[in-house]
Amino acid sequence: MTGGGDPDDLSFAGDPPSEGRALAIIPERIDPETARELVPYLRNSRKLAPQTRVQQARRALTAKLGVWAHRYEAWRLDASRWFDRIDLAPDLAEDIGSRRWLRGLGTMVGLGFVALAFWPDLTPLEARPAMPQSDDVQGELRSQMILPLALGADSGRRMGPTAAVIPLKSAPERPQIAMVVTLAPGDSFASMLRRAGVAQGDIERASALVGQAVAVGDIAPGTQMDVLLGRRPAPGEPRPLDSLAFRARFDLELELIRPGVGVVTADGTPVAPSGPLALKRNIIRVDETPLRVRGPVGSSLYRSMRQAGVPASAVQEYLKTLDAQIDMEREVRASDEFDIIIAYRRAATGERQAGQLLYAGIDRGGLSTTQLMRWGGEGRFYEASGVGEQRRGLLAPVPGAITSNFGMRRHPILGYMRMHAGMDFKASYGTPIVAVSDGRVSAAGRSGGCGIAVRLEHGGGLSTRYCHMSQMAVRAGMSVRRGQVIGYVGSTGLSTGPHLHYEMYRGGRAINPASVAFVSRALLSGSELIDFRRQLLRLKEIEVGAALKELAPAPGEVKEPNREIEKIDTASLRRPGATL
Repeated sequence: MTGGGDPDDLSFAGDPPSEGRALAIIPERIDPETARELVPYLRNSRKLAPQTRVQQARRALTAKLGVWAHRYEAWRLDASRWFDRIDLAPDLAEDIGSRRWLRGLGTMVGLGFVALAFWPDLTPLEARPAMPQSDDVQGELRSQMILPLALGADSGRRMGPTAAVIPLKSAPERPQIAMVVTLAPGDSFASMLRRAGVAQGDIERASALVGQAVAVGDIAPGTQMDVLLGRRPAPGEPRPLDSLAFRARFDLELELIRPGVGVVTADGTPVAPSGPLALKRNIIRVDETPLRVRGPVGSSLYRSMRQAGVPASAVQEYLKTLDAQIDMEREVRASDEFDIIIAYRRAATGERQAGQLLYAGIDRGGLSTTQLMRWGGEGRFYEASGVGEQRRGLLAPVPGAITSNFGMRRHPILGYMRMHAGMDFKASYGTPIVAVSDGRVSAAGRSGGCGIAVRLEHGGGLSTRYCHMSQMAVRAGMSVRRGQVIGYVGSTGLSTGPHLHYEMYRGGRAINPASVAFVSRALLSGSELIDFRRQLLRLKEIEVGAALKELAPAPGEVKEPNREIEKIDTASLRRPGATL
């Protein structure tokens, strides 16, 4: 608005400009107080203004959604009342065995089948290789390999073929090929020879000859065999087997050889091998004097025995055997002496093999000496007097805290007071359960509210039972040792969660497991006790370290070298036709 002008000459921004008149709008600044007074008028004017099409469509959509939301809420309430009347999922801890409980059990089983039906497929997905696979790439990788040339390798940058290499149309083959093959775990003797390129007829002949000395299936995995293949009878045909030598057992070496292998005429011409394969047995002299080791306990019994040369497996078995008789932490002192005897074999060719523990003893410096010897087909350890009593307390079946002791209590599922004829151990699902002592499995399987259970008979009228297992590791009739895994923690039967319910019986009556301090084993008597003491005297007469002495080689015996490179050289010299 311009000051001092005619009111008719006022012009607004919304009016079209007239001809010959210039549009000039000079707004005045409104003070904040006046602006606050005009805000309510502006809001009311917006409410009274007619709605746009967008606002009308938005309001109509909101009204429809409100109707549908109301209908959905009514349908949901009706469905909830209907499912409440049907009662498909009742509490399975109530009214066990009733029709309502069986209906809930059916719902649970049905949902389980549905879950199994939609179980995801665990088939591994095939991924794109990390690098392209082509002949050029394989050739480049092969040229970068580093393999021993002494074993016939042709890899490496200088040996790898390039574009300048022209392949030969034909090349003469080696008259013989010598190789070392290894029997892999799960492999068979025949398939091993087949992969080596031996003809099928020679494979059958070799299997039959080896089977005369040892069972082919009993050859230990990892056995290495020296194979010598002869000249092909025709191009493309498999090579014949000229010789095969390997260590079948610790005391037996077998050799298959074809007549004429390594034979040369007077003028130095080698004779072509011919004729069938023949078996040659090389019996290896073996000394089976047990190994006896004695020494001070020191600050650590395990370290002292290992430093004295006792194998780690024998040390562990020694500690486990003595722990059943004495408290290794409190009753053994540093000044005491250990005495251990293990089965030991020495071959005339230099190999040594340690076996199982035969005798475990400890001299406790003036106190009673502990002497335990393995005896019988079951391999149990008996004291020097022939008594097989376990003096230490029973093992805990699982490494967990006791959540419920022996006695009266309110059953967590049944809801009334009843006798709790055992002890409950807290353990997570799948925890291994071990036998508290040696025994025999008298029952294994489902046992009512106890679920999957295993019962052991320990002799002397004492037995134990382990309940609510998820899986068993033994079966009825088996003999188990102290600490052996017999099953795994679960929640089968009447159980509120994974735990172990452990029971003990004496003469058929349930007793408190915490009241039993030891388990009496069988006692030796009569002729068996006499034989036991004779064997114990023979073991104690063994000189300390006698088994570690070298055996004097007999004529014709060759000691195996210790280093791998020497073994390769010795194997090559043993092959027919090899010269020094």
